[in-house]
This record gives sequence, C-alpha cells and structure tokens, in this order.
Amino acid sequence: MSMRIAYSAANSALMTIQSQMSVSSNNIANADTDGYTRKVANLTATNSGSYGTGVTVSSVTSTASSSMVKSVVKASSTLGSAEVVASYMSSLGDAMGTIDSDGTTGSSLSSMIDDLESSLRSLADTPESDTLVAQVLGAVDDAASQLRTTSASVQQLRSQADSDIDAAVDTVNSALNTIDSLNEQIVSGQARGLDTSNLEDQRYTALQSISENMEVSYFTDSNGAMKVYTDNGIPLVDSQVHELSFNSAGTLNSGVSYPTNLSGITVGSIDITSNINSGAIGGLLQLRDEDLPAVQDELDQLATSLMTALNSVSNTGTSLPAPNSLTGTATVAGTDAVDGSGTVRVAVLNSDGEVDEYQDFDLSSYSTIDDLIADIDGMGGISASLDSDGHLVISADDTDMGVSIGAMDGTMGTDSENMSMFFGLNDLLTGTGASDISLSSRIAEDSSAFAVGALSDSSTLTVGEIGVAAGDGSVATALADALSGETTFDAAGNMSAMTTSLSSYASGILSDVSTSVDSSESKLASAETRYTTQSEALSSQSGVNLDEENALISQLENAYATAASLIEALNSMFDDLLTAVKST
Repeated sequence: MSMRIAYSAANSALMTIQSQMSVSSNNIANADTDGYTRKVANLTATNSGSYGTGVTVSSVTSTASSSMVKSVVKASSTLGSAEVVASYMSSLGDAMGTIDSDGTTGSSLSSMIDDLESSLRSLADTPESDTLVAQVLGAVDDAASQLRTTSASVQQLRSQADSDIDAAVDTVNSALNTIDSLNEQIVSGQARGLDTSNLEDQRYTALQSISENMEVSYFTDSNGAMKVYTDNGIPLVDSQVHELSFNSAGTLNSGVSYPTNLSGITVGSIDITSNINSGAIGGLLQLRDEDLPAVQDELDQLATSLMTALNSVSNTGTSLPAPNSLTGTATVAGTDAVDGSGTVRVAVLNSDGEVDEYQDFDLSSYSTIDDLIADIDGMGGISASLDSDGHLVISADDTDMGVSIGAMDGTMGTDSENMSMFFGLNDLLTGTGASDISLSSRIAEDSSAFAVGALSDSSTLTVGEIGVAAGDGSVATALADALSGETTFDAAGNMSAMTTSLSSYASGILSDVSTSVDSSESKLASAETRYTTQSEALSSQSGVNLDEENALISQLENAYATAASLIEALNSMFDDLLTAVKST
C-alpha cells in the first residue's frame, strides 16, 4: 500500500512540475507582451483516505492584486485627461502669439494694439501723409486679422476636440464589446475548470483602454464576469453591452454650445456628459464646452470693445475729401423711436473741405427714425433714406461734393452714441465679435475714406469757410487716446469685469491662457508621476522577471529529475519484489 502511494505521489510530482514549467515558460515567452501579467500555478495536495497521494495544479492565476489593478485603472483615467488638456492648451498657447521679454514687441494681440496706437500718434503729427495713413490702416487690419485668426484657432481646437470625442467613444464601445465577449469565454472556461488567466489579462487590457478615456467602476462577480459601470452607476457591461452614443458636429463656431446645439454623450436615453470628469473624454469635454469657450468669450469681449472704442471716435471724424455718400452698417426701421438728445451737424463740403451747405439737428425733437431722416433729406444738397436692408444712406446731390457729419453733443440710443455711430455711418471696424471683426470694406478699398480730422463745431461756421482743415489730425489723436485710455470690460471667460486699457486687457487674455498652459503642464506632470508609481508597483508585483523565471525553471528541472529518480527507484523495488516472489 505504501509503495503504491509513493509511486502515485512521485508520478503526480512529475505531472505537476511539468505544468509549473509550462506556466513559467509561458511567462518568459510573454515577458514583453503588453498587458501580460506573471502567472503562477496554484498547488493542492491530494489524498487517499488518511494518506497523502501527492500534489496537483488546482488553478493558474495572475499575480496582480485586484486593489493594485484598481489603482492603476484610476490613475490612467487621471492621466488620460491631463494628457489631452495639456496638449490642447499647448496648441492654444501657440495660437495666442508671443511677447518679447522686454514686453514691447511680439506677435500677440497686445503688441499689435500697441503698434496701432504708435502708428496713430505718428499720423496725428502728419495727418496729410498717405504713407502714414496706409501704416495705420495696415495696423488696424493686422489687429483685426489676428483676432480673427486666434478666434478661428480656438474654434478649430473645439472642432478637433469634438472629433476626438467621437473617436474616443468608438474606442470605449469597442473595448466594452471586447469585455463582454471575454466575459462569455471566461465564465465558460472557469465553469469547466480551464485556465482563463490569459483571457483575464486581455480583459484587463480592454478595461485599461476604457479607463484611459473615461473613469469607470467595475467588479468581477462569482461566475468570473466583469461588470462595468460609469462613475455614477450607469451600467455599461452587465448581462449585455450598453454602448455610448455621440454625434460629432463637424466644424464648430462660437455660436454653438452644449447642450443647446452640441451633442452630449448618452447611454440609452440617459445623458452622462456631466458625469464624465476624467479620462480623455472628460478632458475633451472640458476643453470643448468650458476652457476654449471661455477664451472665445474673452476674445469677443476684446473685439467688441476695440470696435466700440475706435468706431465711437471714427464716427466723429471726416475724411478729406469727404465721401460723396455714407451708408450705415446698423439695421433700423423707420418706425423705430428716437431716443436722442443734443445736436448733430450735417454738412456738404467741396474737395478742399470748404462748407457748401450745413445744418444742425436737435435730436431730442424727433419721435421716429423716419422723422429724423425726413428732416436730413430736406436739407439743401443732401438726400437721405433707408435702403432695402434698413441702412441709413446719406448722399450729396452733387457728385463733386462730399458729406460730413459732426457729432457735436448729440447722442442717440440707450448707449448714448453719437448719431453717426448709432447708424454706423463712418465705422472703422465692422463685425459682431472676434470671429468676423474686420477693417471697414469702404476704407479698405479706398484709404482716403479714413477719417483723420473732424468737422468744425463752431457756432459761427458759415458757408465758404473751411469745415475740415487739411492739417487736422484730431481724430487720429483721439483714436490713439481711445486705445491707451481706460475701457470698461464686462466679465468674460476667466476674466472678471474691469476697467483698463485695450492693450492691457489683451495682455490679460494672454496671461490667462499662459496660466492655463502652466497649470495643465503641472497637472500632467503630477498625473504622470502617479501613474508611473502605480504602474511600476503593479509591474513589480505582477511583471515577468526573466532571471527569476529562469531560476525557477532550473529548480523545477532539478525537482523533476528527483521525482524521476524516485520513480526509477520505485520501479526497481517493484522489480526486485516481483523477482523475490517468483523465486519462492
């Protein structure tokens, strides 16, 4: 009986050692395989009654602890978000331009506004210089172009983020289906007592793919199936797959936003967008819906303030010679009420700036826009009307004459604008925000239409006198002062309401973006450190060490030789016993 047990024990040792060597050899073969974790053969003693009969491999499992895996999964979500935000912020920083170390030159909006102010002051000293006029208009165009370009870059980044969300959702859905498929194989294999450890590694790799894109919670049930949920408990994989849904918008502009007209991420009918705060998708949503729109708001605030500051001045001025016709940019209706006060002067000038006709209009005396236009139209040498688009058109009847408007102390509308600005008759800049701000097409096509001087506001002005002097650079000076003076800005993006210069506000936008870039880089470094620490700890626990595996195989080979020698000895003993029995 004891020899039979000894033989059984030695034979089981051979089989067990072979299984252990197979596991160790597989570890060595997969040492460089992504997602592979070191496997161990778990041994169980076998018995026959009260006697031990050897050992067997009860299971093959990974050496990775579930708690450490969870730590790596969570760290990968944090890293996924940090990586994408840092990358996009770097691109945004590049789009914002630069300022040289001395703060005086560069490609930023602030430096371009400073350049424009400098050009205007030079023009104010020599207002009759066509070269200086061209420099000023070039500087205006450069600033407007930079605003448009920067705005376009912001929206391009939003569009890219939207597209990247779409790709990330596809990645998550693919990984969810992989987990579901592996669940079936693992549950079936474990029920039949098969080794499913490699399948579990593949499932962990799929889980990692999900966690890099969004933070999830998960657990493995008693049957071996992994259940995956969103961070707020919406099932993604239970008895079936619940895929994410998302519709990419394509090209975005500043007028589209979530949830009004941009897609969120849903699971079935449940919108989970606000619950995805980590992973690449969380970072992309933050960029598309928060960070980048905040910068756009700041750019729009700068653009509209720049237009208001310059147009309020340019609409007090007159070019020389004065234009034959002025067409407003504001859309009005003739029946609109006039909220006016003070006096505005309209004059007809010859090419030398001499007054041919003029009249002052008391803006407080009109009930409607039609009433005001009718009075202007009734002035000698002038025609005034609304065109089909609701724009005021004022023209000199004589094609050799020009129209000039003097602001005087007249104001219209709730913003108390001078009449010319209210109608947009002599705007230097046009547009609604940073995306479409531009130099007036009328001035871009004819630089002589740029208003440098102003119509005389003298109460004793008479026909034949100079209404606009050739050397008058007062409007150029006022434009420069508008740039350097204080402007009141509403709260926008990350910037609070403030009163400062346009250049300083532009610098503030660059500073805000620079701060965001630095913050994103700091968060990325922290996330990388955390992920590396967790990954190295997991690798130390479950990674394959070739030296250790080779040493283990050497030990197993020795043990195998010992077991084989034992079997050989037992066989010899059996032979001797049989010989002894036969000889008796």
